[in-house]
Amino acid sequence: MSFGIHRLWKRYAISLSGVRAGQHVLDIAGGTGDLAKVFSREVGRNGHVVLSDINAAMLEVGRERLINAGCNNVDFVLANAETLAPFDDNSFDLITISFGLRNVTDQDAALKSMYRVLKPGGRLLILEFSKPVFEPLSKAYDLYSFTALPLMGKLIVNDSESYQYLAESIRMHPDQQTLKQMMQQAGFENCDYHNLTAGIVAVHRGFKA
Repeated sequence: MSFGIHRLWKRYAISLSGVRAGQHVLDIAGGTGDLAKVFSREVGRNGHVVLSDINAAMLEVGRERLINAGCNNVDFVLANAETLAPFDDNSFDLITISFGLRNVTDQDAALKSMYRVLKPGGRLLILEFSKPVFEPLSKAYDLYSFTALPLMGKLIVNDSESYQYLAESIRMHPDQQTLKQMMQQAGFENCDYHNLTAGIVAVHRGFKA
């Protein structure tokens, strides 16, 4: 539905990750494992990647895909982003969540949990739909989201409701500045964000001191 642009968005997020060989990475709501596959290669044999998701079926898709790709330094863990209960404090050098935060009921709790399991000096990257910064584009985007998306969902996969939810969840998600403030309240420092495609998507970044 993004006409393939989502691949460029993810590539840019990866470029901001600063991931290095030997590091430990947690990809939350990782689904099919797009980011985890790249991180698996970047951290190398001495590094470790955890792909987590709250949806067991999605996690299994990611598992099969990454195993078939030869990613033997990846674990797959069923986890709720609000608690990240399976993980110890100060466990990861990098945490990413790509197009998953808006589906979390208590986003403040999730951000605090991410801060808890991140190592001092580690970074959090959030790739998520956001608020367009160009008003004419914002109106066109609304028209596309609430009209074209559900129609395309109906025609292509016979599921208009999921794409209606997608549009509504995007609108309910905090804008760029609000999410930055939420990250700061959770304890993250040096927080910033980068708008992509005029703010349709943004990459937020924060560090644990």
